[in-house]
Amino acid sequence: MFTLIKTEGRARRGSFQTVHGLIQTPVFMNVATAAAIKGGISAFDLTDLECQVMLCNTYHLHLRPSDTLVKKLGGLHKFTGWSGPILTDSGGFQVFSLAQLRKIKEEGVYFSSHIDGKKIFMGPEESMRIQSNLGSTIAMAFDECVENPATYDYVKKSKERTYRWLCRCKDEMDRLNSLPDTVNKHQMLFGINQGGTYEDLRISHMKDIAQLDLDGYAIGGLAVGESAEEMYRIIDAVEPFMPENKPRYLMGVGTPVNILEAVFRGVDFFDCVMPSRNARHGHLFTSRGIINIMNEKYSEDLSPIDPECNCPTCRNHSRAYLRHLFKANEMLAMRLAVSHNLYFYNDLMKKIRNALDNGTYYDFYSRNKEILGKRI
Repeated sequence: MFTLIKTEGRARRGSFQTVHGLIQTPVFMNVATAAAIKGGISAFDLTDLECQVMLCNTYHLHLRPSDTLVKKLGGLHKFTGWSGPILTDSGGFQVFSLAQLRKIKEEGVYFSSHIDGKKIFMGPEESMRIQSNLGSTIAMAFDECVENPATYDYVKKSKERTYRWLCRCKDEMDRLNSLPDTVNKHQMLFGINQGGTYEDLRISHMKDIAQLDLDGYAIGGLAVGESAEEMYRIIDAVEPFMPENKPRYLMGVGTPVNILEAVFRGVDFFDCVMPSRNARHGHLFTSRGIINIMNEKYSEDLSPIDPECNCPTCRNHSRAYLRHLFKANEMLAMRLAVSHNLYFYNDLMKKIRNALDNGTYYDFYSRNKEILGKRI
């Protein structure tokens, strides 16, 4: 399913064939937590923004509108109108983000709903059943995302439990894919590497999960409190033990510079809420750095957000108009800003792929890593 087309150092250019279409890698997945991009972006808009993969949240969709309803309505693809690949996370990140509302046991995690306080249980089997009901292209294994820093002893026990949970996920997915009423009988499973910031735990866990011959492998539990340098150190430690013939996914990362650095280290898949979240607050990514469209200096600026950008916003609207929309609290401001940032990320990945195709990624990486994180 995954074809490694070429490499430049550790950077990889590949393609990943799925039942819902071919994914060109490296790729950034656009985050549609509740089956929609926050900021008024529809599934049909995503095609214009050159999105390849939409990412949806298992926990949130389980609560609202419910995965059983989504299955009844034909699965996420029919529900949203998006025909391309969809990745669903497992609910494991909510084990981290809802720490005050959950209790972890060997069988799974007991939650209190952040919406109404209702008691919820989710374990490996439940997570797989929910994701099967959603009918996503790629399902993520249920894991525990541990806060950094954490004690060595706790992280060791957690990563061992995450491995046991992964084995249960694999068995349950095999069973679900064999059922006659399954929405997507070709649903794939990605395992998640954990181990905090301890290199020996990361490596031993990666070796263990690599033996399960899954459809892909993710590095989880990063960008949750550690420095960027620590994150790169862990990627450097884990990458040699990740199967070369399977896609590699760095979960929840990140900034354009994080992506450049992780591609340089051999990562293929990325996701982050940053482009849409930042856009909703007027922080926009450009080829020359990051701008805050709220600044007074843009009040009479008739140039596009980024003169080098071909997104619908930059083709049709000025900085001055976008700033006015934000100041007037018009909903259109968020839609135009989010459209730009998502396009910028997707276009950045295209430029990365082109550089890898041409054997010039190192030059592209060196030239842009100081620029893209700069605040103008």
